[in-house]
Formats: sequence, C-alpha cells, structure tokens
Amino acid sequence: MIRVLVNGAAGRMGSEVVRSVLAEDGLELCGGVDIGAAGKDLGEVIGIGHNGMTIDKTLKDAFAKGKPDVIVDFTSPKVIYENAKYVLENGVNIVIGTTGLTAKQREELAGIAEKTGANGLVAPNFSLGAVLLMKVSAEISKYMPNAEIIELHHNHKYDAPSGTAKLTAEKMAAARTMEPEADETKESLPGVRGGKYEGITIHSVRLPGYVAHQEVLFGGYGEILTLRHDSLDRKSFMPGVMLACKKCMTVKGFVYGLENYLE
Repeated sequence: MIRVLVNGAAGRMGSEVVRSVLAEDGLELCGGVDIGAAGKDLGEVIGIGHNGMTIDKTLKDAFAKGKPDVIVDFTSPKVIYENAKYVLENGVNIVIGTTGLTAKQREELAGIAEKTGANGLVAPNFSLGAVLLMKVSAEISKYMPNAEIIELHHNHKYDAPSGTAKLTAEKMAAARTMEPEADETKESLPGVRGGKYEGITIHSVRLPGYVAHQEVLFGGYGEILTLRHDSLDRKSFMPGVMLACKKCMTVKGFVYGLENYLE
C-alpha cells in the first residue's frame, strides 16, 4: 500500500483527493494537512462522517507522526515552493496540482529531488482529456501555426492564465515548423487582444459556474479548426491524480506535465 498525505485537504480539490484516495485500490490515506481546518476531524470536514483522523496544521506536524510515501499538494501559489522544497528535502515523493511554480523554481526543486532521491510531478492539469488536447494541439501546430487559446475557469481561481494554457502554449510553440502570419490588429482598448505567452495569445475568462475549460483555435486559409475540452466536475481530475500517486513511486526525477506518466 502506498501511504498518501494530502496537503490542502479541506479545499475543493484537496477534499476530492481525500475521498478518491480512500476509494482507490493500492493507496492508503495516512493524513491531511490544512492550516484553516487544523485540529478538526478530516472525515467531518470533507463530508464523509467522523473517521478519527485529525487534520494537521503543517507538514512538519504531519511528518512528526511518520513520513508518507507521497504528498499530494493542492494548496496555494504563495506557499507551494516552500512546501515542495520541504517535502523533497525530506526524501518524500510529491504530486503537485498547485499552480504558480516558475521554471526556475521547478529547476531548483529538480536539483533537490536528484540529491535526495525523491520523485515528483508538477501537473497544471490532471484531466486525461486535457492532456490529450495539449498533445493534439502541438501536432496541429506543425501545420497550422496561427492559433490562440481561450481558457475559462471559476472566479475563485488564483492565477491567470491557467497553468494548463501556459503549458499548452509551450508545447505548441515548440512544435511549430513555420512562423505564424503577423497580427495586424491595433488595440483601441489596451489588453483586449489578450496576453502573449511563448508568442501565442491567451485569453482568460473568470466567471461563476465554470470549472475548468479550454479552447484552442487554429486559423488557416479559408478554414478554422477548434479543439475544446471541458471539465464539468472536479472528479474529472481524480483518475490522473491517482495515477500520479502510483507512478511517482517508480518514475525517477522531478517532471512537469502528466503526459510524462502516460508514456
């Protein structure tokens, strides 16, 4: 059994991870950490009834009871780097769904993981459908370099653009074999054309009711190709998270993107 500790256990994603770990063969929930719900019963907090597992305030408190095999972190961009650094320095594997890590920070964490022998995954999106959309978008970019991304999320999301949109843009830009045609539009309202990342325009929508959605629009001569993925419930991310908890035990290194665990 792989012992899993969930950091951010009382949050929207964290509580879903807790429920999924409890139901997953081969995984054993060994605790939860959440500064806002510390001291409370984990089962009661996530709505499954009293289970006698007390939520810890910090990772240090949880580790004092015994180290897990893997940490799943869905906390905040403000604390994710220090969280990941602490976990890896203690030689514990980590699965990160929290956005906000810079490329430099990921590189530094990879160095720590190499020294301690711990493994890790940073995934902007754990939905298998979203990962496939990225893969297909990169392939299309070889032949249709003019493209834009529209990503839509709930209004409580911390960051814009989403990590998924940024990773999609990275993969598309790297796959291009020809330069896109120039955008000759002049903005009469600054920012109305969106933001550029890796040379690809991204538009971020934040409204109540959305969960996680992304469109990639390709324009060619007399034709438009549109790809869209919709996560309608946070349960859509759980198969990917459960897969990551198992794979990080054997896939060496600290990697970026769930696709590294699908190959």
